[in-house]
Amino acid sequence: MANKQSDGKRIDEPTGTETVGHEWDGIEELDTPMPRWWLWTLYLTIVWAIAYVIAYPAWPMLHKATEGVLGWSSRGQLAEEMSAADLARVSVGERLAAIDINKVPANDALMQQARAGGAAAFKVNCVQCHGAGAGGNQNLGYPNLNDDDWLWGGDMASIEYTIEHGIRQPGSDRRQSQMPSFEGMFDSAQLDAVAQHVLSLSGKAKPNRAGAQLFADNCAVCHGSRGDGNRELGAPRLNDAIWLRGNTAEAIKAQMLNPKMGAMPAWGERLDPMTIKMLTVYVHSLGGGEDFVEVAAEPGDEVDEQP
Repeated sequence: MANKQSDGKRIDEPTGTETVGHEWDGIEELDTPMPRWWLWTLYLTIVWAIAYVIAYPAWPMLHKATEGVLGWSSRGQLAEEMSAADLARVSVGERLAAIDINKVPANDALMQQARAGGAAAFKVNCVQCHGAGAGGNQNLGYPNLNDDDWLWGGDMASIEYTIEHGIRQPGSDRRQSQMPSFEGMFDSAQLDAVAQHVLSLSGKAKPNRAGAQLFADNCAVCHGSRGDGNRELGAPRLNDAIWLRGNTAEAIKAQMLNPKMGAMPAWGERLDPMTIKMLTVYVHSLGGGEDFVEVAAEPGDEVDEQP
């Protein structure tokens, strides 16, 4: 219940608070003042907003916004951060390009940088043949880079050389190899015998005496008497369970009659030394990389840790 005072104000008797002066169906609204802390918070936000408008870009105009007395902008901040990142990459890149590939594993920070950069470079340049997961494509003869089978060597230096110079590209420093066609050299029975012997090297078939002799006379010079392969010639190992062009007798005979020889671009003609080293580190880290020749890092080889 509200009482009317002599000065014309209406005061709510239970609370002693003024009403706003209107009512609806006998219900009146109290004019309760805001808490002090709330009012001071409001005043502070007003002061902060005024200061922000003066200090930072705030008011949009036709072609730009007000610049603010501090001269700050989000575009300017982005440009500074990008510039700093570019400088950091250049620093790491210069060190990586100059360092011997066998010294890279001795520097953890440089290895992390190289692995991350190599993963990005692999997605741009290598997935078209080797696949996003580097699993290769047996149907097309693109090797799997995750396993332990390497035609030309799986240590850091060998991988770097392969990436830089390519496979079967013109030039005396390229990796070259050629498997001869045995078309007309073997009859059907001899082809079957050799295929069975090759399969027996990895335990996929029973030994074949005739095939073993034919293999020793014609194939062992490249693949080795036990099928260990020859990395100097790029001759694949035949006594494991990893196959590039099929693991059936028919696939082996097809390769003997009509050899399929793959090619790889010489990336040294397209990519800088830093990127090639990054790709080397990444490919080596996929799981099939072989032990590297450990070389102690020199004082000039260190790279600062990046945040």
